[in-house]
Amino acid sequence: MRDLVVLGGKSHPLLTKAICRNLTIEESRVDSKKFANGETSIEVRDSVREKDVFIIQSGCGHVNDTFMELLVMIAACKTASAKRVTAVLPLFPYSRQPDVPALANSTGAPSLISKKDEYTFESAPSTPRPLSRDGRKISYFEKEGAATTTTTTTTAAAAASGGGAVGQTPTKEKDLRTNSLKAPQPARYTPKSIVTNASSINFLPRVDAQGKTESGYKQWISPNGTLIANLLMTAGADRIITMDLHDPQFQGFFNIPVDNLYSRPILKHYITDYIPQFRDCVIVSPDSGGAKRATAIADSIGCSFALIHKERRAKISKSPPLALSNQNTEDIITTAGTSTDTSTCNATLPSTTQPLPEYVHQRHQHAPKMVATTMLVGDVKDKVCVLIDDLVDTSYTITRAAKLLKDEGAKYVYALVTHGIFSGDAINRLKLSQIDKIVTTNSVPQSENVAVLGEKIEVLDVSRIFAEAIRRINNGESVSMLFDHGW
Repeated sequence: MRDLVVLGGKSHPLLTKAICRNLTIEESRVDSKKFANGETSIEVRDSVREKDVFIIQSGCGHVNDTFMELLVMIAACKTASAKRVTAVLPLFPYSRQPDVPALANSTGAPSLISKKDEYTFESAPSTPRPLSRDGRKISYFEKEGAATTTTTTTTAAAAASGGGAVGQTPTKEKDLRTNSLKAPQPARYTPKSIVTNASSINFLPRVDAQGKTESGYKQWISPNGTLIANLLMTAGADRIITMDLHDPQFQGFFNIPVDNLYSRPILKHYITDYIPQFRDCVIVSPDSGGAKRATAIADSIGCSFALIHKERRAKISKSPPLALSNQNTEDIITTAGTSTDTSTCNATLPSTTQPLPEYVHQRHQHAPKMVATTMLVGDVKDKVCVLIDDLVDTSYTITRAAKLLKDEGAKYVYALVTHGIFSGDAINRLKLSQIDKIVTTNSVPQSENVAVLGEKIEVLDVSRIFAEAIRRINNGESVSMLFDHGW
């Protein structure tokens, strides 16, 4: 290799060593340190003057620290008169943030619970409830009953204390509160409530699962794709190499070449080599966003295709709450040849003669009726199903999809994933899920996950395709053949 220098960050040192082994070169030395206040310090030990530098850093682990380390390394190489600096990002950071606010019950946001022993894996998650002081979830009816009991007890104690004002705290209760303040209390989670004017609380807009109100206004969040692209280009990157961008439009945010390599050839080879009677299997997309990716693999192999269509929570009734009478409505969803999971929240709404302050006080009981459906389009009965996805983070979507396939009669379920991030409680969910085999790549470190899942997970090597891309770019050859044929 002529004038080729490969540097590696701290995010995935094993992948850097594998790429250098395929290139038959030694990894260049770089010292990455942190000051006491967390600042990153980079020192490149080898000369990079007029060299073609490739910096390998995956967007995993502590993403903000690793990305800042990448920016400093790029700037250090440009300052040291490097001829060209190419950032190799097997997993592109900040590429999966949606354009709607993240809701834990509908968009698969990371869970706050570290680990659970049982999972339902239902396609329609239950309505979220507020947390109690001891950390468990309580129902609205339990919360309201506890509040009524407390109010009644306090009123009775005040009346028995000798004609005090209604609602006055008894002396014993004051002493207990005073004594409890003296002893150190453990930190507990207390739900925060918004104090507002009772006359205007009825006019607060309701937001659905898509972040839209009834008027059509959509909440806005920061699109970080342009920011990440500008940071990389400002630091001095001359080229970007990545794999399976979650959203291909990220390539348009750059003014420099971006090579988006595909894992499709690697996944296709695994299906044809390791799945018995692969032509009879069914390629399944767990959501509509990955349909194009899954159909490309199904068409190249000659397999049938199935799609899981997931509808977010939708409000059934759009009438104002005070204009509705007391009624319970049952909606029957019937879909021929599909599987539907329904989660409803029925409540008896107050009559129009009820005073507004009392309704405002009890408005948490009268949640509108919600429905969520998941439909399977295709036949999977007694078939081997292969779920195809580019990225799995919390594994909510793919585990629910596997349960739906097994409920529809699937015989065996594979899950082929390019980037297995598996953050939060994802590993425990996958271990207890209906997925029989998980196949992912080493674009993200998987050694700890393999130790937990054992034979249930299999890791494919992508170092060869990245090494070939680096070799071709360094020699000025075409990289387009890697898109279809891999390496």
